[in-house]
Amino acid sequence: MQIYPAIDLKDGQGVRLLHGDFNRMTVYAPDPKLQAEKFIAAGCEWIHVVDLDGALKGASANQQALQAICKTGARIQLGGGIRTMQDIETWLSAGISRVILGTIALKNPKLVVKAAKAFPGHIAVGADARNGRIAAEGWLEDSDIEAVDLVRRFEDCGVSAVIFTDISRDGALTGVNAEATAALADAVSIPIIASGGVKGIEDIQACLEKSANGIEGVIAGRALYDGRLDLREALALAAGKGV
Repeated sequence: MQIYPAIDLKDGQGVRLLHGDFNRMTVYAPDPKLQAEKFIAAGCEWIHVVDLDGALKGASANQQALQAICKTGARIQLGGGIRTMQDIETWLSAGISRVILGTIALKNPKLVVKAAKAFPGHIAVGADARNGRIAAEGWLEDSDIEAVDLVRRFEDCGVSAVIFTDISRDGALTGVNAEATAALADAVSIPIIASGGVKGIEDIQACLEKSANGIEGVIAGRALYDGRLDLREALALAAGKGV
């Protein structure tokens, strides 16, 4: 199982939001490239990056910070404001390993299918849910679509992973929703990455215990920055080396 430390970008800095609320933001990494290098030094293979400005504007932003992170050599999965085939091609050419399509997965699923077939192994879907239903446009717009129904649209088209975020837990340190993540993983064949609410090593253990269901990884953010979760310890546990 993979551990994906998170860097959320706002105005060129690494921040964390509470429940996706831009009015409840804390700056944790004024230099995102330096933060990425720290994650790499701890042994991470992947880093999860979200362009928050891009998600709001509907177009990629924070290019300078993103390009700097790409130069670290880490494998990066990027979401936020990626809405067209040209956006996808641009970021993959810039060194991003995997792009995450969230809003566009809800509003234009045919583009996701087209991208997954054109760039096999490089396309992920973001399923960000509030009370089980998908939210879009930087989580400001709710829909009536259940997360499982969204994800089922992309079975067998080459999508490499789905990032399932429980918005109600994101940034709140209330514990990852391992049960809902495992239920989604059971319902589809695409590997699922758990996101939202990780507060400590117990959440890594909870997801690891359900990895056979199809949970491929866990994204951790605030718990790492607050020191509640030791990254090296989490990586060792996820790799099956114990704590």
